[in-house]
Amino acid sequence: MNDFSSTEAGPAPSLTIPSGTAAAAAAPGLVMLDREKAILAFNRRVLAQARREDVPLLERLRYVTIVSSNLDEFFEVRFADVMEAARLPGTAVTTGEVQAVAAEARALVNEQYAVFNDEVMPALEREGLRVVQHHQRNAAQRRWVAGFFESQVRPLLVPVGLDPAHPFPTVANKTLNFIVQLGGRDAFGRENAIAIVKVPRVLPRVIRLPEEVSEGRQAFVLLSSVIRAHLDELFPGRQVLAFSQFRVTRDSDLEVDEDDATNLRQALRSGLYTRHFGQAVRLEVVDSCSETLVQFLLQQFQLQPWALYRVNGPVNLVRLTELIDQADARSLRFPPWEPAWPASLPQGTSIFERLQQGNVLLHHPFESFEPVVQFLREAVADPDVLAIKQTIYRTGTESVLMEQLLEAARRGKEVTVVVELKARFDEEANINWAERLEAVGAQVVYGIVGLKTHAKLLLVTRREGAKTAGGRREDGVLRRYAHLSTGNYNARTARLYTDLGCMTADPELTADADAVFQQLTGQVELGKLHRLLAAPFALQAAMLDHLVQVTQAALHGLPARVVVKCNALTDPLLIDALVLASRAGARIDLIIRGACMLPPGVPGLSDNIRVRSVVGRFLEHTRVFYFRWGPADEDEALYLSSADWMSRNMLRRVEVAWPMRDVVLRQRVIDECLVPYLYDTRDSWALQSDGSWRSLAEPEGIGAQPALMNLYQG
Repeated sequence: MNDFSSTEAGPAPSLTIPSGTAAAAAAPGLVMLDREKAILAFNRRVLAQARREDVPLLERLRYVTIVSSNLDEFFEVRFADVMEAARLPGTAVTTGEVQAVAAEARALVNEQYAVFNDEVMPALEREGLRVVQHHQRNAAQRRWVAGFFESQVRPLLVPVGLDPAHPFPTVANKTLNFIVQLGGRDAFGRENAIAIVKVPRVLPRVIRLPEEVSEGRQAFVLLSSVIRAHLDELFPGRQVLAFSQFRVTRDSDLEVDEDDATNLRQALRSGLYTRHFGQAVRLEVVDSCSETLVQFLLQQFQLQPWALYRVNGPVNLVRLTELIDQADARSLRFPPWEPAWPASLPQGTSIFERLQQGNVLLHHPFESFEPVVQFLREAVADPDVLAIKQTIYRTGTESVLMEQLLEAARRGKEVTVVVELKARFDEEANINWAERLEAVGAQVVYGIVGLKTHAKLLLVTRREGAKTAGGRREDGVLRRYAHLSTGNYNARTARLYTDLGCMTADPELTADADAVFQQLTGQVELGKLHRLLAAPFALQAAMLDHLVQVTQAALHGLPARVVVKCNALTDPLLIDALVLASRAGARIDLIIRGACMLPPGVPGLSDNIRVRSVVGRFLEHTRVFYFRWGPADEDEALYLSSADWMSRNMLRRVEVAWPMRDVVLRQRVIDECLVPYLYDTRDSWALQSDGSWRSLAEPEGIGAQPALMNLYQG
């Protein structure tokens, strides 16, 4: 099926390799793809899932909501940064470029609402699930909605008529609001024509109608439709002349000067309160909103016309996940998936004893995350375990792992937790866990100032062989056990994201992991590691060195191969080095889930590079880097990593990568994480040299994810 590791290089061209490991300027004439447009292109691939008839209907609706969630974050962070860069003098970003990205986003939003209105919702209605608009409701439904509005909604609404004593209210990020144009005079005889109604977040956005008024279907109404139908009741004595839903998206990146902050946790907690009121970057209104109200809102939020997005439907499709959750229709969802227990880890036996025999590789979500939980649980209960160290990036508001760390501290074990407080949109949850851990005596640190700690490490130190003989105590030896992962310590996302984890008692790997923890806590020099590669010190340089090895092999006519699987490829140095290897004749496959700035297939530059993306049921999150630079077994290397090939991961984060030296496990990674994705004909897309993506799906195609599900079910 595959010629993965045996492909011979083509004829060697004339090429000079730059001195040193950095291959800067190795790709003269190569125009890299726009990063923002590459992110939007990924969301187009996600939206394409909502159009597939082989995807269950409620899951198609879920893909629509995922696109909305992704776009929210895009505007809150990436687009906000671009807008800020365009405002600053002397930057390379122009207002025209900002407007071009906004236009690209607007086209995607229009396509998204077309899929929602013209394809997904009509199909759901044919299956007996219907969202009933106001004009479609019968008399009984209108009476029920009116009662719901009066008892559950109206008491929480505070309409604000605008005048000098009632200025435009502060509107929080991504909240639902109504703007209303009124006729007549208020109770004091004044003609204040504009009012704002803010809708509390606590109100459900999707309400299921009771069976007695549903006409034999599952019927739902949207909160926005309920309020819209009763707006006039909020303004007795006035005429509602025009109205619209609206939502504003704000710059939500927390800005904290770490050098000046004496307590980073307190500084970030203070910043959380102001995050919801940052600079406005996008305004959404319904497409029927009058020009008068649009101009009023743009002026209030100090936005240009290109920041306006008119939508044909609810202004926040994300909250339609409530419909998915409430719908009673198993056949319209993906069949339940239960991860397999790892065959290499016998249940009911000690994980410590198993790791003394060799490493254990975990492939999520095809294999269960529970062994990681059991590993920590066993460490907490074992009196011979003296210390536990763990990094935390995204663990969620509820976490069995964090509860186990709390219990370990209560039992008197030495617990050290490196909590990344700046994990975007998880800051509050992480701060709360940090405070709870400190309260029970755990040692909590927040990594290195100026760097995010993105490495995924869990280290357990255990005393073994201790005994008492003849009145003399022998303390035995201390032995370390570790878990290293490409993904977060989050049991929920471990069922939704593809990731790899490695459990090991390897003395070199565990010693390296301990050295990383020592640096994170004591800020000491890392020194030379045995096996781990750590960013920001050695990871990028090691990847560049391997690419130079591949390039040299290709120039000498030896087998030369690179396969990289990660979430994004945007680092200029790594892109240049890949192009250099391609020019030398190396065969390169890049499996990039999201943004890729390297255009493949450019004559004379990237002819030998293929870029593909796989978008399926699970979110691709695994990071695997494979290099071959000759015919011998020792002429190859395969790494697993927490890092993507982005400058921020290589230079501004604490990341780790580790080699898979076990021949059996290395081949398993190749067979499960690389080969199936290179031959996927169900969920794959191919990047073209102009930045567009072409679907590789075939009518009877085989997908990598379904194949792996079948493998582990078997």
